[in-house]
Amino acid sequence: MQIELSSKQFRRLLDMVYIGNWVLNSARGNDRIPDFDKVESYLFSLCPKYDMNTLCETVDGETLPSRAFSEGGIHEAIMDYEDAVFFEILAEELAHRDMTEEEIPPEELVSRRESYIREFENNGITNVSVDADL
Repeated sequence: MQIELSSKQFRRLLDMVYIGNWVLNSARGNDRIPDFDKVESYLFSLCPKYDMNTLCETVDGETLPSRAFSEGGIHEAIMDYEDAVFFEILAEELAHRDMTEEEIPPEELVSRRESYIREFENNGITNVSVDADL
């Protein structure tokens, strides 16, 4: 298969592949999915073709994203996503927790969830408390 990409498209593809591999493998420890690492390595090995040598480095014969790439802002994008997902899940879980009836009207659950989302948008976790014997 042959795919033609502009330099800008290739650079965006690197970002997407790195983010995808991060999501899929970063929390797996020694149980990484090697196929995703291989695709990432292959794509970063194409950096010289696009005059993007500073975005890759070779370690033990494997091409990896360089420190310049990984410290160039990509993790801020990942953190923005993680924050959004965290607050969405937390709002959903808190809304379900608050609803004690077996049959909850969907609009009531949505309204409660949206209230939590507004609270998190305005105050983050500042007003969140946990009552537990720790």
